[in-house]
This record gives sequence, structure tokens and C-alpha cells, in this order.
Amino acid sequence: MKIVQNLVPASKYSVKCPYSMTPEFIVVHNTANDASARNEIAYMISNNNQVSFHYAVDDKEIVQGIPENRNAWHAGDGAHGQGNRKGLSIEICYSKSGGQRFIEAEKLAAKFIAHKLKEKGWGIDRVKKHQDFSGKYCPHRTLDMGWQRFLDMVQAELNAVKGADKVEDKNTPSSWAKEAWEWAKKEGITDGTRPKDTTTREEMVTMLHRYHKKVAQK
Repeated sequence: MKIVQNLVPASKYSVKCPYSMTPEFIVVHNTANDASARNEIAYMISNNNQVSFHYAVDDKEIVQGIPENRNAWHAGDGAHGQGNRKGLSIEICYSKSGGQRFIEAEKLAAKFIAHKLKEKGWGIDRVKKHQDFSGKYCPHRTLDMGWQRFLDMVQAELNAVKGADKVEDKNTPSSWAKEAWEWAKKEGITDGTRPKDTTTREEMVTMLHRYHKKVAQK
């Protein structure tokens, strides 16, 4: 997925992201205002408050402000809290007024979270909400609309991503067979489709016949 980066400068690490981090889960937030993702990140970087987050997502794009290998101050559970020290924070924009912009932002966030889960080999159990760490009613509009509903959106996107990978894998020959597969395509013995499908006797005989004709011509 396309990510716009506007990363906090290293000179502000001591304020915004002082600790190195290996993320273990995702923490979902709502911004509680109506700024775009770019504006949310720009404002977070420009001030000197100990409030920070890794990503902001609006209805059009995903913007990153903190590197994933640094912590962020977003979960409200203190300097040594699990949320602040191990959570990858994602802010969903336009939650103050809601409406279609928020609905689209939430959809894009679900898609982005699904890609992150796949990238890291995580399941849906790694998706947390701000409320889990500090008790704050956040992500407020997502909670109003139904947290399980949102998790179901993420799971559907994750299933779609995994399904697409299976189709692509099925249509790509294994590395050990690639040279022979490309040769067979070049020689006209196979049409090059379905490299990992089972072969019928008709297909086998046809390929043998094509090979025999090639040999006889030589």
C-alpha cells in the first residue's frame, strides 16, 4: 500500500518517540477532530507535546509520522505501559463530525491494518483499541458504530489479501521448476498457465505429443 511519510526529525525523538520498539500489536484511535491525515501528522510533529502516533488515515491516504521501530505516546498508560511501548498506533481521521468522510477513512484504515497484520504474520487478536490501555472511550466513533463490526471489516480485508496471495502463488511456478517451465512455454509444449494445478491424462498426452513433434522436426 502507498504510505506518505512525514517522519518526525531525530532532534525530536526525545519528546515524541524516545524509546526503540519492536511492535507487538496495533492500537486503533479516532482523532476526535476533523483534520486530514497530513494535517494531523504535521501538527503532531510541529508541537512539543508528549503526544505522538505512528500513522494517521483519512478517506484518501495513509500518512506516517513515527518510524515503526520507535515508540509513540498515544495509549495513555504511562512511560512503561504496554500500549505506549509496544503498540503501533493508527489514528482514524474525521471522527468529530463523522459522515461519509469518516466512513471512508475507517474503510481505508481497515484495509491498512489488514496489510500490516499480513506483513507481520499477525492475526486479528493483535488489533487493540485505545480503551484497552487507559480506559478512555477511544476510538469513540468506531466504538459507537460497533467495535466488533470494525474487527469484522479488518478480518474481511485480511481474508481478501490472503486469498489474492493464494491465487498469485498458484499461478507462479516454484523456483526449482521455473527454468523447465519457461523452456516448456518457449517450446510450445505448455501454454504456461496453471503451473501448480493437477494434470489430466488428456493434457499429459497432448504435451507429450507436442514434445515428440519437436524432437521429430529436429
